[in-house]
Amino acid sequence: MSGPFNVSVRVTDAGTNQPTPVRVRFTDAEENYIAPLGRLGSLTVKTDLATAEGNVLLANDRVAAYIDGACEVPLPTGPIQVEINKGPEYRPLRSTVELPPGKMALRFTLERWTDLRAEGWYAGDTRVHGLTPHAALLEGSAEGLAVVNLLAWRTNNLLAFSGQQPALAAPDCQVVVNTLNTHPVLGWLGLLNSHRIVFPLTFGEPDSADRWTLADWCNQCHRKGGLVVGCGLGLPGGPWPGGTLAELILGRVDALELPRLDEAILREVYPLLDCNLRTTLVAGSGKVDVHGIVGRPRTYAHLQPGQEFSYRHWIEAIRAGRTFVTSGPLLSFAVNGQEPGARLDLPGETQQVHVRAEVRSSAPFARLEVVINGVAVAAVEPGETSPYTAVLEGNLPITESGWLAARCLRTTDSVAEYAAHTSPVYVRVADRPHVADPIALAHLTDQLNRVQHWAEHGARYENDKQRAALLGIFQEASAALVSKCR
Repeated sequence: MSGPFNVSVRVTDAGTNQPTPVRVRFTDAEENYIAPLGRLGSLTVKTDLATAEGNVLLANDRVAAYIDGACEVPLPTGPIQVEINKGPEYRPLRSTVELPPGKMALRFTLERWTDLRAEGWYAGDTRVHGLTPHAALLEGSAEGLAVVNLLAWRTNNLLAFSGQQPALAAPDCQVVVNTLNTHPVLGWLGLLNSHRIVFPLTFGEPDSADRWTLADWCNQCHRKGGLVVGCGLGLPGGPWPGGTLAELILGRVDALELPRLDEAILREVYPLLDCNLRTTLVAGSGKVDVHGIVGRPRTYAHLQPGQEFSYRHWIEAIRAGRTFVTSGPLLSFAVNGQEPGARLDLPGETQQVHVRAEVRSSAPFARLEVVINGVAVAAVEPGETSPYTAVLEGNLPITESGWLAARCLRTTDSVAEYAAHTSPVYVRVADRPHVADPIALAHLTDQLNRVQHWAEHGARYENDKQRAALLGIFQEASAALVSKCR
């Protein structure tokens, strides 16, 4: 081989014939990574993580670069391996190109295999931290997202706060800057679509008292038109932090963010639903460095028919529960023609509902399942050619109130890994509430009791009023949980 020579690369969208942001990876015949000009060629020291944000990715020990549709790459002559990705709705491109002497330009075209935006579904990431707004816009566009929620954490990105409007926007993607408000025990809340910053951004740190509550944040956010997302699964204080759980029970948390899709996560989500807590599912990458991929996992929210896309409409679709979360496969679900978030009132003792679930994916998956009250009642495997699809449609008997959802499994291993999950459709049979699962009730009660014990013995108050306010929330939540489970 000789060279390298600076080669002009352009990637266009087949639908628009215009350059489009993408994630790219070039390697030579010996599988050595070749970085586009202006991008780091290796990520081996801590300082790389701070300087590489917004234009480079290190995932599974493989480096890739983000480009806005064009770049220059110093390539040697000979065979070059090219990988190009743009989220789950585009066919990934894998190609070997032979670069003869004198060839100074490479042109590639990416094709959509499906377009969910045409169906009213728009993808977003509910929580990103470790990027500037400009970097978030590049990565979000390159991963096929319509919305990137860049959450200011402490002082990071606070001056870029935009609330209910995009801080930056491109034709296909917008970045909106809001805040992540945190307490080390009570939990984390993503406050989205708030027209003003809700202060303080944190309390309960080693040098401060527990003078606030999560309810204060929730109430202020709602008064400012915002959406409250419970974040931080796995933080100290319980699988779902106890403060977040209390606010969900009391109706002040609008959605719960899943950091990933696996059996352990669903073991914490299903008890909420089994105790009659309306639970809208969203997903965010929580990206803080070059190891995270924006939009993996991601939230798809369904706008109302004929509604033009806007950040506010996307937020309100989440508030209504019209969502599914995914790390790739694209999932749809309806019960009697009603989509996730709907409530169906069935008059008789035993009813049949018509269910339709469908999953589409450019990558293989194991099976599609329909779930009633946490139990898979129907399943189907996909076809053997890409795009891989599976459809479940038919009538299912409903004998008790509860919830239904669809989910897509990536693997059939003993430890299930899920690739997509819808928010629930809720059913009420003969005007009777769902009988709560006693194991689920005990699990949630234990979480509340543990955080209440901390509030009684571990929290630090400046006065009795602060103590009474926090303890009162857990007492109210415990009573409300029992009431919902009767």
